[in-house]
Amino acid sequence: MRVHVVSDVHGEVDALARAGEGCDALIVLGDLIDFVDYRDPEGGILGRVLGPEVSREFGRVRRSGGPGALRAFAERAWSRIPDPGAVITEAVHEQYARMFAVLPDPTYAIPGNVDNPDLWPAHVRPGTRVPDGEVVEIGGLRVGFVGGVPLPPGFPARKGGPWRPHLPSSEDYLAAVATITDIDLLCTHAPPEIPELHYDVVTKRRELGGQGLLALIDAERPRAALFGHVHQPLAARARRGRTECVNVGYFRRTGEPYVLRW
Repeated sequence: MRVHVVSDVHGEVDALARAGEGCDALIVLGDLIDFVDYRDPEGGILGRVLGPEVSREFGRVRRSGGPGALRAFAERAWSRIPDPGAVITEAVHEQYARMFAVLPDPTYAIPGNVDNPDLWPAHVRPGTRVPDGEVVEIGGLRVGFVGGVPLPPGFPARKGGPWRPHLPSSEDYLAAVATITDIDLLCTHAPPEIPELHYDVVTKRRELGGQGLLALIDAERPRAALFGHVHQPLAARARRGRTECVNVGYFRRTGEPYVLRW
């Protein structure tokens, strides 16, 4: 069995199409959408709609702004257009239409934080399964999936606004994690809360980790725990007991899937 795993695609549709070549199944661990392009301020939905200066400032505020600063900046920026929600939704639909069209059969895909899973049903095709919060059998192995990135405990899930990242509440995320049992592999968008795995050396910040994942790994002892989310991690992998925890990579930059064989 040969399975290719990718995460953090961020709009790279041609590379995504190639990622499905030569494998028995493709696993996509989220962040299909190119919302803010940190390499090219004119790219991404934000840069194309609001302009490169807004995109550059968004990146600066994300790196150095205080609590709530990024959300406040985004709300001010989007208030410049009459119906930002409709504009964003249309742009996201356009990207999803291209992405889902190139996924091979079978594909197992879960949303990342830069995704809107509510829009996925309009684009999911036969042969693609969205097993978020489920355990499925792939080639004789039981694989558990948990999408999104949880908010810190005590923070309510975000409502309203033109763009809502997929950031479930801590309670909802832990409830999803609790459904994952008797697994050989764990596939998530968020990393387990091992410090070197969720610290980004470029943004110089600790990205949010997946609450409850470390306890799940200790209890279930899967062969591997695969994830994405952190684009430039301090460490790309770490061992926890018998489990190899692996950041499968910032696929938009590498264009190379992580390969599993069994």
